[in-house]
Amino acid sequence: MTENIQGLDIQAFLDQDQNKDLLRFLTAGSVDDGKSTLIGRLLFDSKKIYEDQLSALERDSKREGHAGDGIDYALLTDGLKAEREQGITIDVAYRYFSTSRRKFIIADTPGHEQYTRNMVTGASTANLAIILVDATKGIITQTRRHTFLVSLLGIRHVVLAVNKMDLVGYDESVFYRICDDYRNFVTQLEIPDIEFIPLSALRGENVVEPSALMPWYHGKSVLEHLESVHVGSDRNFSDFRYPVQYVLRPDRDFRGFSARIASGIVRKGDRITVLPSMKSSVITSLITYEGEREYAFPPQSVTITLADEIDISRGDMLVHPDNMPKVERHFEAMLVWMDEKSMEMSTQFYIKHTSSTTKARIDDVRYKVDVNTLEKSKIENFQLNDIGRVVITTSKPLYFDPYRRNRQTGSFILIDPVSHNTCAVGMIIDKLDPRQLPSRISDSDKVSIARGHSLVTGQERESRYNQKGSTIWITGLHGSGKNELAFILERRLFGAGAVVVGLDGSSVRAGLTRELDYSPSDRAEHLRRVAHLCRLLNDQGIITICSFISPNQHDREQVAEIIGRERFHLVYMNASIGYCRNNKPELYEKADRGETENLPGVDIPFEAPESAAFVFDPGTNESNLELLVGYLSDQQIFPLQ
Repeated sequence: MTENIQGLDIQAFLDQDQNKDLLRFLTAGSVDDGKSTLIGRLLFDSKKIYEDQLSALERDSKREGHAGDGIDYALLTDGLKAEREQGITIDVAYRYFSTSRRKFIIADTPGHEQYTRNMVTGASTANLAIILVDATKGIITQTRRHTFLVSLLGIRHVVLAVNKMDLVGYDESVFYRICDDYRNFVTQLEIPDIEFIPLSALRGENVVEPSALMPWYHGKSVLEHLESVHVGSDRNFSDFRYPVQYVLRPDRDFRGFSARIASGIVRKGDRITVLPSMKSSVITSLITYEGEREYAFPPQSVTITLADEIDISRGDMLVHPDNMPKVERHFEAMLVWMDEKSMEMSTQFYIKHTSSTTKARIDDVRYKVDVNTLEKSKIENFQLNDIGRVVITTSKPLYFDPYRRNRQTGSFILIDPVSHNTCAVGMIIDKLDPRQLPSRISDSDKVSIARGHSLVTGQERESRYNQKGSTIWITGLHGSGKNELAFILERRLFGAGAVVVGLDGSSVRAGLTRELDYSPSDRAEHLRRVAHLCRLLNDQGIITICSFISPNQHDREQVAEIIGRERFHLVYMNASIGYCRNNKPELYEKADRGETENLPGVDIPFEAPESAAFVFDPGTNESNLELLVGYLSDQQIFPLQ
């Protein structure tokens, strides 16, 4: 009988523990304000440390602690070697503990400005923030910065923990002066719930138990406040948003749609609309791990089945038909830049929003916010840890709510298309009317357009293609093997990833210079047009490989001037007339019979180049090719691995 009662008691305890709600909170503050110490003290005084952890803590405190002969509670969370050496928090440290009333996940976030992105990461899922202030210093720049970040990320509950009250003799006036200073600052921000608590984290005063040393304070201790603060209403239960994550089809008789409910309450029998198709149906069941339910709410994960067969896939969203999100491609957002590489306005990012991924571009940077002073300034792009307001356009519409209303559907991340690093996190402010979209054309751009100059620079093209726009001009007599070398070079470069175009006399004369003959004047005009075409292609960052007789030195000089001598690379196929006659006997026989005129090497002279980059023997085109490829790599025209 006793065993059964004990078994029931244990089961009842486990059930009660399972049903306790969860509070996620973060600590933030300046260096040495005592964030890690406060967390360590919370764990220690609430008896949430195992004996082996306590032994290790006592040992580490003597070896590398910063609390003199006492226990350094910060070592419970400062786990990185660099953190312990410097006495600062660098990365986000997460700790879990629970009391009889609530479960907690703590994020100990760094205070340094250079680790702003780390703090944003820790704050992204928090319900409450504890911002520590050193009582001997009062409100400082870092306090304002952390409060701004907390407000930006939509955290509704803030505890201003005035720490180190023991160092000011537990003076009531010091505490209230700091509270007044903070209230004057925080009126600029949207934080509805602020609690002020004086404490000494190192001595445990007002951390878990109320302190007898501050009888003038009648509020709750830190732990009491954490156990009692109401955060359930922070979730959006009004707007049903269900971004489909997975289509569940275990067999032919079942088809459900699985996801975590982002917001709102949904019931069996509700009529829903699918975005973007706008098709409607009725919910026939709500299935969870524990079985079917009559209704579900966030953050539950459920599988929904519908009465109708509707084409639904990952990235679609189920909503109530009378409560639609904003559906838009253009919107304004606050952006936190998290990449070591600075932002480039020309980049087409991937945007990950709920369960949908598409492409996006940043159309405008409205302003950057100085997180220390809250001053706004106009800049061209963002660097690491910068925060500002931007205009974003996506390839396909997003289904979103403003971040202030719905953190789940109002947040997104930007992903670099090359490295796949997370570049930025964003909070959507609201949609933007297309008529209010910023012009991406600046005054200097308009001047360039009027002059017919491209808005894409040569440096940008080189970076995109990993090559320099250049012309390889191969000259020689008919039958000298210049076409063969040109074509195999084009094939080799294209195969290696180059953007390359091959031009030869036959293809150009079939269209661009169709009306011209082979007289010296028409031949010069023919080469002039080819040179201008090469220049245009080179300006676009494209490599051109040209195979033309170009027998006259003056004409070749004109071609080099038009293309640009720094981009013109001359190759001469030094073939004897006998070799060429043997290679193209029909053409030379026609010239001998007088059936064709102006054939270089027969009835008009061919002037050998005086300063070609290469003079090749046509019989060794395989080795010629390797020499040319090596030359292009050395000149950084197209660096081959």
